[in-house]
Amino acid sequence: MTNAPHQIEVGILFSPLIHFRLNGIYHHKGQAYSGEYSISKMDNKYRLENATASQEVELPLSFQAENFEENDFDLTDVVIGIQFHWERKEEQKFKGDLKIIDENEHLTAINILPIEEYLLSVISSEMKASSSFEFLKAHAVISRSWLLAQQEKAKRISPDYNSCHHTEQEYIRWYDREDHSHFDVCADDHCQRYQGISKAYTPRVQQAMEATTGEVLMFNQQICDARFYKCCGGVTEKFEHTWEAIVHPYLDKVVDSETDLETGDLSQEEEARKWILSSPPTFCNTTDSSILSEVLNDYDLETQHFFRWQEVYTTEQLSALVKEKIDIDFGTISDIIPLERGVSGRLIRIKIIGSLRSMIIGKELVIRKAFSASHLYSSAFVVDKVLDGEGDKFVFHGAGWGHGVGLCQIGAAVMGAKGYSYKEILLHYFKGSELVKLY
Repeated sequence: MTNAPHQIEVGILFSPLIHFRLNGIYHHKGQAYSGEYSISKMDNKYRLENATASQEVELPLSFQAENFEENDFDLTDVVIGIQFHWERKEEQKFKGDLKIIDENEHLTAINILPIEEYLLSVISSEMKASSSFEFLKAHAVISRSWLLAQQEKAKRISPDYNSCHHTEQEYIRWYDREDHSHFDVCADDHCQRYQGISKAYTPRVQQAMEATTGEVLMFNQQICDARFYKCCGGVTEKFEHTWEAIVHPYLDKVVDSETDLETGDLSQEEEARKWILSSPPTFCNTTDSSILSEVLNDYDLETQHFFRWQEVYTTEQLSALVKEKIDIDFGTISDIIPLERGVSGRLIRIKIIGSLRSMIIGKELVIRKAFSASHLYSSAFVVDKVLDGEGDKFVFHGAGWGHGVGLCQIGAAVMGAKGYSYKEILLHYFKGSELVKLY
């Protein structure tokens, strides 16, 4: 075992104007601060204000808590669910230090705190603290594994790393944590949900953290890049089909079932269609309100249909939507052609045929962005063009909620409710990995 890693920097709020409240004494460059403040940028100058004073300051600002246990700070108007259908603003409370930097397009508020304290909040920000104890322990392990794997990955990324390929014929892109260069991870679904201490400090979550302190998943002596999402739709996806072309053997196809359920080859169009239009008996195919209410936070519960779902657009609606969301004008869209699917049936590349241009787009998140005002639930879908009295419509039938790589949160919650241990849950979704106590 090694010593516990120290601290993590989490990007929380991105805005030209940041309001914050320091509860207790914080220090910056030898001066004490407490109470409500705002900071703004104008003409490349930064102004820190409170009710009684206004002063020009230099960034970064680093407010260090005098007492970690007793001090905390509040940020107002924190956006959660950025660009997803549940997007909203909250006031959130945080332990640790506050750093404010300038990232050119906006100011950024960063929370600096010990890793285990951060994970304590992540577990109950990603789901409710009332979830089954084995599921909470499983999530503690994968959240810790993912975080430490990202810190290792950040050290290896070369300066010429590129996650976008854009030509007249193709627009292929993926989104991952390397989009952040001034802090370790963000606090939203792009990385891991982290919503401060208001949801974190319950005895049950603390017990799950203590029971798994320092435990990670490893494969070939490397910490696993342990991905997760809401619902696989019955089958999980490979890492390389969603992000860069790196094969992680522990992130492979897993049928989310306790039986030998036959799926067929879901990379093939006919088999994918049959699967997506069916309702197979998998772990995540559940309507059990007691389980769902434990796994899903209040705003997640607004999403009623996720194992199988449907969206319908007129030709005009779809054409305008694609232009708005990915800034490519296809004119009037006449067809959507699947070109490549992954092992879960998720689309990796599609071709859009329009009156102005035809073009290939991918990977899965670009596809999800293109066909929804926020994001489609997943890229595991089939499209039918139907003609009714009102004109052409595109009907999307889909499966699952999220990218589908790694642990299916709803499936894992059902496994926990069925009596599976956290080790059994982890080894179900991360084949060939091993559980190691790192510190």
